[in-house]
Formats: sequence, structure tokens, C-alpha cells
Amino acid sequence: MHVPESVLIVGASAAGLSTAEALLRNGYQGSITILGAEPELPYDRPPLSKQILAGAWEPEKAQLRPTTQLVAMPMDLVLGETAVALDPVNHIVHAESGLSVQADAVVIATGVRARTLPGVDALAGVHVLRTLEDAVALRADLLRATRLVVVGEGVLGSEIAATARTMGLDVTVVGPLLAPMAGQLGPVIAPLLGDLHTERGVRLRLGTGVSGFIHDGARVGGVRLDTGEELPADVVVVAVGAVPATDWLTDSGLTLDNGVVCDSYCRAAQGVYAAGDVARWHDDHVGGMVRMENRTNATEQAATVAANLLGAEQPYTPVPYFWTDQFDTKIQVHGTLPTGADVEIVDGSTDGRRFVARYTLDGRVTGVVGWNMPKQTRLRRQEIIDARSVATSRH
Repeated sequence: MHVPESVLIVGASAAGLSTAEALLRNGYQGSITILGAEPELPYDRPPLSKQILAGAWEPEKAQLRPTTQLVAMPMDLVLGETAVALDPVNHIVHAESGLSVQADAVVIATGVRARTLPGVDALAGVHVLRTLEDAVALRADLLRATRLVVVGEGVLGSEIAATARTMGLDVTVVGPLLAPMAGQLGPVIAPLLGDLHTERGVRLRLGTGVSGFIHDGARVGGVRLDTGEELPADVVVVAVGAVPATDWLTDSGLTLDNGVVCDSYCRAAQGVYAAGDVARWHDDHVGGMVRMENRTNATEQAATVAANLLGAEQPYTPVPYFWTDQFDTKIQVHGTLPTGADVEIVDGSTDGRRFVARYTLDGRVTGVVGWNMPKQTRLRRQEIIDARSVATSRH
């Protein structure tokens, strides 16, 4: 394979920066350009709902690398330029400002945008949390507020609720599932997270959706549930998932279906790759299409894309991993937690709030969840890898 003399990375994200760093680590001598829509230097997203929102960190501390290090890297970092179109044959990206950038290869790392609800944009006091700007604006609003309603019981909604409660706000979480992170952890472990939130004073109004917002003039005053119940609020956060940022690729000819559709090498077209939250690729281990929204995937997939740009032809088959910090609890998830899996506590105990749970489906270990047991959780990850290698050898 011909190694491209120039690489254009669209998205100054964790995946975008990691791709550039992996190329350089592997001795790439060509030119690298990163095109980023936001004006900020590349920053990390996990701290936004925790350290930045709580005020424990200044916004600059979320930067992925110190400014001096970024400036010293042999690449062009072009910020505040929103990509609006891609010519995948000639590898040209057009930006909103009129700027056009051409390269031998393009890496799409534009991530996702927050999903919203009807009527959100028209009301002050209703927030989503995706960008650093979002986090700063939400924090400013929370400092003036006493009552917060979080719409969405997933990872992000649960983290925001925990942070806001720690800040002293009256917090209510609403969502269709019956426990915080039930969609991620399943029916055995998620209720324990519900207990933790309840003990810390978070009100859970779960198992119901939102039918609309209450407002007096231009500012939100609360949330109306499908049950008819009204929850007063000074601030509302909508955390109902995210949508791959692919609008700019609509006319590109690339296959777009819940992300940029790629082969097992993360390749969307000749000389066009995707990495991070926006990429949906064929995972040869799973035997189907996969898209992941987690921080570890951004780095690992970027490393594979960089290797493949340099001629490796390496399929991407990760063991998924994500973590969440809520109150004084760290939850770590390795592998997958399929619906219907058998769940067994294999280290510690749920009573002591320190344990590892193993998820097994059809006699095969698919995932582990650690609750304040990082070392043991990491060791148990090996069981997933072992189960995978047994399954592979059978085939």
C-alpha cells in the first residue's frame, strides 16, 4: 500500500488528536492537518460532567495536551473551522468559511452532537452537555439555581445528577428506564446505582418520559412528565443520547447509517477513514457493525487507523471499556453486557459496595463490571480475552 504524503484529520477531538499522535509515534514524515470546528485546543470530554461542571478544574485543565506540546508537534492545527462538505475521491474538505483543504488521505473524527427534545432551543435554562462551552454555561446556570431536573438516566445524565447534587442542588432525574444506567449495566447492577443516588438525596422519577416543558415567558420553569406530573426546575439538562456528526457528509457519497459506515479496517472509502464516536465499522470478532461512544475507543481506534494509513491492514476488534465516576463510586465496564446475560458477583460484595460482577452468556464470559475495585476488575478483563480466543479457535 502507498503511504499517503499528507493526512487531513477532520475533528480536533480525542480521536483526531490521537490519530495524529499515533502517526508521529510510528515515524510518519508526511504533513498532518487537523481541522477543528471549536475554537478551543483539543480537550477531553469525560471531565466536563464532573471536574469542570463542579468547578474543581479550570476549563484549561481539560486540554488533552499542554499548549506548548501541541504547538511543538509537527502538524497544522486549524481551529474554528466547521467542515461542511467532503469530496471523497479527491480528498478535499470544504469548510464553512470557504477554506478548502486537500490531502492524500482523510480521517473523519467529528464525533457526535447531543440529541435534543422539541422546544429546547427556545427556552433559557435548558441545557445539553457535549462541549466545553456547554459545561461552562451549565455551571454558570447551576450556581444561580436551586432545583435541577435531568432528563435522561444514562451515563451522562447520572454523572450530571451526581455532580449537581454534590454542589448542593435539589436534583431530580427522569427517564424511561427503571434505574440509572439500566441501559448500560442491566437489571442486576443498575438498581444499586439507583440506591446510591437515592441515599445521596437525588430524586428518581424513572419509568416515565417527558411530554414537555413548563415555562413562564422565555425561561424554563419545569418539566411535564407523561404521567401528567409537573416537576418544577430552575435549570433542566437534556441528556438523551447523541447523534453522529455526519450532516456535513450527506452529499459525499459515503455510506451513512448511525455513523460513517466502515469496513473492518475503519475505512469508509479509498483513502478515507473514520475514528471515534462517529465511526461505525465491521467488527470481525462480533461479526457485525459496531459504533462506540467511549473515551478509550477514541484512542484505540485512532491507533488502528494510523497503523492502517501506514500500510498495516489491521482489523479493529477492541474489548470495549468505559468508566464513570459518581459521588465516591468508580464503575468500570470491560467487554459487553448483553441482555439476558447471567450476572455473578466474583469479587467483593454488593453489601460492601466493592465488587466485581461477571456477565456470562451461553457459558461464555462477555463482560465484567467493577464497583470501586479497579485492580480486580482489570485482572478479570483477562477472562473476556480468554473466552474470545476459545471462540476464535473453535471457528
